Amino acid sequence: MSVSASKPAIWVPGDWNALFGFGTNILVNLLVLTGLLRFVLQMPDEIVFGRILPAAGLMLFMSTMYYAWLAYRLAEKTGRNDVTALPSGTSVPHMFVVVFVIMLPISLTTGDPIKGWEAGLTWVFIQSFVLMLGGFIAPYIRKVTPRAALLGTLAGVSIAFISMRPALEMYMTPVIGVVCFAIIIVSWFGGVRYFKGIPAGLVAIAVGMLIAWGSTAMGLHYGGMSLDKLAASFSNFGFSFPIPAIGHVFSGFEFIGVILVTAIPFGIYDLVEAIDNVESAAVAGDSFPTTRVLTADGFISLVGCLLGNPFILAVYIGHPGWKAIGGRIGYSAATGIVVILLSWFGILAVMMSLIPVVAISPILLYIGMLIGAQAFQETPKSHAPAVILALVPHVAAWGKLQIDNALGAAGTSAAAVGFDKLGQVGILYEGLNTLGGGAILSSLVLGSMAVFLIERQFAKAAVFAAIGAVMTFFGFMHGEHIGFAQSPAVAASYLIVAAVLLSCARYAVVTPKPAEHGEVGHGAMPEPAK
Repeated sequence: MSVSASKPAIWVPGDWNALFGFGTNILVNLLVLTGLLRFVLQMPDEIVFGRILPAAGLMLFMSTMYYAWLAYRLAEKTGRNDVTALPSGTSVPHMFVVVFVIMLPISLTTGDPIKGWEAGLTWVFIQSFVLMLGGFIAPYIRKVTPRAALLGTLAGVSIAFISMRPALEMYMTPVIGVVCFAIIIVSWFGGVRYFKGIPAGLVAIAVGMLIAWGSTAMGLHYGGMSLDKLAASFSNFGFSFPIPAIGHVFSGFEFIGVILVTAIPFGIYDLVEAIDNVESAAVAGDSFPTTRVLTADGFISLVGCLLGNPFILAVYIGHPGWKAIGGRIGYSAATGIVVILLSWFGILAVMMSLIPVVAISPILLYIGMLIGAQAFQETPKSHAPAVILALVPHVAAWGKLQIDNALGAAGTSAAAVGFDKLGQVGILYEGLNTLGGGAILSSLVLGSMAVFLIERQFAKAAVFAAIGAVMTFFGFMHGEHIGFAQSPAVAASYLIVAAVLLSCARYAVVTPKPAEHGEVGHGAMPEPAK
């Protein structure tokens, strides 16, 4: 194809469609993020609206502008007028991971949400470098780690730490929560198209607002809306420019043991998913350089982190969808401009006082469902047991957290009550503590071992068992702290398993693997987020 002398068009009519859809996606994610900070972490408004959101807005602005520029360069180089920018934004799964696995436990332990914020900043700081360096090692990691283990680990987080809380919130205020959930799944699962193609998430939020404010007018107060809260939200309305938070980033290093257990494996997952999403764009006709994408995500995340944003950046899945509805270059840049206006001028504070949190909860549950389903949809059927095994440590971690929080609210602890007494009523606390410690890594190891056993690759399973032994011995798995000889009995167990598996690889007579009867499809459900 000859290169055209004309410059690529910055804006085409189809960009309006993509801006409305993608912009709504980003807006919903920002509202969810704000709700997590204010209502789950109990973060002070001056930190949320004065520090975190301005930094997040700048990160998103830089990202959307960069990918618009990258698309412009590709269009200029190829002479094509149909190049679509990669969609990008705050990584939704990791938004919940950093909140519920890092920031919330540390906030509760220390009694200080600022400590949780600092730990989140350090988490992103480490992940940023994993992403920047990952362009060189991502292909190897992707080659040696089974997808069922990676996706199963994420599914475990989605069930325990993403889906459960919003599901409970929905049924605490069902008039809003259940109705909004129905509106969402009728569209995203059932394929119902709303008037003028308005996104289902926006329709659900609008209906939730109508019910909440209508009930307030009748004195029922579903959703906790009030004119006083709305009036108070205008106190956050004003210009807030992101300022450096380098001291806070390095203060979070006091929690480095807890942070490393999740930051490194989820950084690796980001690498793999970024490669997948860039490949998806290439299949749709737009080939972007993977190394540049990974480096940009890492660098822009690092800038946001140093300014106070504890949420990692990611290239979103869905490029072919935005391309199909006519999005090209302008939709990405325009989204960035809208986001920076919303976040720097405190408009999100007013929006949060207009929208009941329970109207957003169904969106969170849907995202959790989608992430969990992906583990089964994008792996062979025969690997399903490995996915289930990868879920188990997260269920244990969630159960332990619920027990600790309940006993803490009563002014006591599991140790004070006594493990034997808890065992008498069916609560195996010590088992929950050991299995749930370092759940991210133990899920990866157990899931990988199961996949290789299913595939009759005993030597590879033995390697992961040995890795599990080393990480357990130093406290990365099945322990609460990183150190020397943290869980020696469990580490020894993994070593014995490794030896058994090596013996199987060398001496065992093995029955052939059953033939596959097809694989689960790769999921045609709409994705409102990464």
